[in-house]
Amino acid sequence: MGTIYYGGSATPIHIEDRALAHLKVVIATKLRRGESFTVSWTHPDDQPRGRSTIWLHPSIPLRFVFDEPESPSLSREWIEDLANSANSSGGISLVAENVETDGEPVPDISPQAVELVDDRD
Repeated sequence: MGTIYYGGSATPIHIEDRALAHLKVVIATKLRRGESFTVSWTHPDDQPRGRSTIWLHPSIPLRFVFDEPESPSLSREWIEDLANSANSSGGISLVAENVETDGEPVPDISPQAVELVDDRD
């Protein structure tokens, strides 16, 4: 489970390493261009129902921490899906990866876990 630390927030955002690796590529590209945008996700089943959105801006500190020491192989299609949503007025929507088998795309229905933890307690 990877983590995003954003700004001065004491609340880290936990995202599965593979999803975070793909998200990092898109976020870094947008921020390198000086673009601001949002990232949204639905809460995992073990959290209260709902969704969250954060506003990303190039001047706000951002750090990605991965549990796995090795980078996963990246899916160009997944990066393109995330980048397309990043370029929309709704911002990036963290969506599951589509996995191909025998040339047929099969949606990955496993949730991309996102957990908000309040470390202020």
